[in-house]
Amino acid sequence: MLPKIAVFAMGGTIAMAGQGARGVTPSLGADALVEAVPQLAEVAAVEAETFRLLPSPEVTIPDLFALADAIEHAVAQGAHGAVVTHGTDTMEETAFVLDRILALDAPVVVTGAMRNPTLAGPDGPANLLNAVRLAAHGPARGLGVMVVMNDEIHAARFVQKAETSNPAAFRSRPLGPLGWFAEGAVRLGGLPGPRHALAVARDAEPVPVALLTVTLGDDGRLIDHALDAGYRGIVMECTGGGHAAHWVADKLVDAAGRVPVVMASRTGAGEMLRRTYDFKGSEIDLLARGLISAGWLDGLKARLLLTLLLMSGADDATIRATFAAWVDPAPAP
Repeated sequence: MLPKIAVFAMGGTIAMAGQGARGVTPSLGADALVEAVPQLAEVAAVEAETFRLLPSPEVTIPDLFALADAIEHAVAQGAHGAVVTHGTDTMEETAFVLDRILALDAPVVVTGAMRNPTLAGPDGPANLLNAVRLAAHGPARGLGVMVVMNDEIHAARFVQKAETSNPAAFRSRPLGPLGWFAEGAVRLGGLPGPRHALAVARDAEPVPVALLTVTLGDDGRLIDHALDAGYRGIVMECTGGGHAAHWVADKLVDAAGRVPVVMASRTGAGEMLRRTYDFKGSEIDLLARGLISAGWLDGLKARLLLTLLLMSGADDATIRATFAAWVDPAPAP
């Protein structure tokens, strides 16, 4: 018997169709996506559901909590794994949130397309077929949520979209892809460390967390505006390994006395420094004055992790301990 795989369609480029001369919009449901790939019938018994039909910037955390519930129900009903088709603009964020809230051994694979079905050489069908192959692959159990694009397999904790339209848009730094596909076979080469799901009530209200970026000549006034607007946390994408001008650093420290303030790197990759530079506004200074290091999480993922922690009711000590687990030598949760 073929393994049963649940496919949940969320919209995105893979589901786009033309609307006159003005471009494409999400139009294709799960059944249409599956029917376009007849080879799926050789890989798995697919049960498809159109869960949302959205451009991915409109996907919300409540949408992802509802999706997690649906995935858990499908697995409880005998699905070997699940595939989520999704827009690529926020794919890395959706994969990361699912990886943080799903406590499943069953493989969960997020995929999509860079070229919509109206273009020559759309990549959606091949990505969907590979995603189902991975979800049905026994050794993929226990690896958490993964992203499949362009014949590569990425772990949710590492994956980033790095190009606007190139089919090879996704990368994982510093680890690289977990594996690849060759002649229809799944190849897993590198495995991520242990993972632990966060206990967040699925009916919890989303908590606003601001994501800001340090830039040359910035006066830091957005930090004040974020606090005045009621943001419950701030993630600041600092320059380099965790640096800001001293006047911005003072505002960040003041903010850290009111809400959790996490510093990530605006470069998007690489571990935050902890003990290299010691000027006012350096990583040594900011950490000593109460900021929290994102470790090797980029700003997008650090914001989502802080959001989920605040939604769970975590106190300051728990927030600091959770982020500390993303810094060597402790394994990432």
